[in-house]
Amino acid sequence: MSKKIAILATSGFEESELKSPKERLEKEGWTAHIVSLKPGTIRAEVNNEWTNEYKVDKTLDEVTANDYHALVLPGGVVNPDALRRSDKAVQFVKDFFTAKKPVAAICHGPQILINAEVVDGRKMTSFFSIRKDLENAGAHWVDQEVVVDEGFVTSRNPNDLPAFNDKMVEEIKEGKHELQHD
Repeated sequence: MSKKIAILATSGFEESELKSPKERLEKEGWTAHIVSLKPGTIRAEVNNEWTNEYKVDKTLDEVTANDYHALVLPGGVVNPDALRRSDKAVQFVKDFFTAKKPVAAICHGPQILINAEVVDGRKMTSFFSIRKDLENAGAHWVDQEVVVDEGFVTSRNPNDLPAFNDKMVEEIKEGKHELQHD
């Protein structure tokens, strides 16, 4: 079955954390849209250096969570901080949880989940520097390569991408998770 997945990002995302999941999703034969705040292109970072530009497929003004089967949130330091300041981005993320759809977030990507108020009581991981932020928001943080909690997939950093991508695909294939919640 064909699936359509949103990858929510803006400039300052960690390049491998967008590129690797997108390539894996497309390898499955699925459509992966880069969704962002504005049309045009967004710029990646690697080791705090600006690198390649990626074309934005859709803006938040053009889509809703109903248009997609799942959501992917890449990290980077600048990207999630910029997204969490956008009410539209926060609501877009929250809507996936409300609809019980799979969500996958890696590295600093989970920061927007704090603003979306969807981490309370959830088992998850992230880049170590945002551990306290997630715990203060009610998450049960663990230091593992990949964590799955009812359709919600998280990983720590780019080294975890192979496990992250495998679990992301597995959860998307399973579809909605009745115990997924916001």
